[in-house]
Amino acid sequence: MSETEQSPPQSDTSAAAAEHSNFSFSLWPPCERTRDAVRKRLIENLSTPSILSNKYGIVSYEEAINVAKLVEEDAFDVAAIETGTDDYGIEILQVYSKEISKRMLDTMKARFGELAKAERVEYDAGPTALLQSEKVESVSND
Repeated sequence: MSETEQSPPQSDTSAAAAEHSNFSFSLWPPCERTRDAVRKRLIENLSTPSILSNKYGIVSYEEAINVAKLVEEDAFDVAAIETGTDDYGIEILQVYSKEISKRMLDTMKARFGELAKAERVEYDAGPTALLQSEKVESVSND
């Protein structure tokens, strides 16, 4: 090595290495900003045309806000209970993500089932109601 080429002082290199070794990275728990982004995306998927809404229908914006909040909070609570050996929180984050998907789908299926049942009841009651009124009319005309 020539005199003009010098390696960096050992103390600077050691300080940088020590600083990097103290660096900690964790995905869990997500910050409030991340949780808000998740809720916002859930609201969007529920209240605007999406794959989910194409199958189960679009939810009003107000209802979507309530559903998104409940789904995200429940999924967060379930994931928070999970304990893992993963220091970075990747496994817990996967549980959180799966719980959100599961709860969102369950909610939409339940809502779709209620709507379908209400439509069947309305359809069943419709013709019957007409027949009943015709019977009353024909009896009163006789």
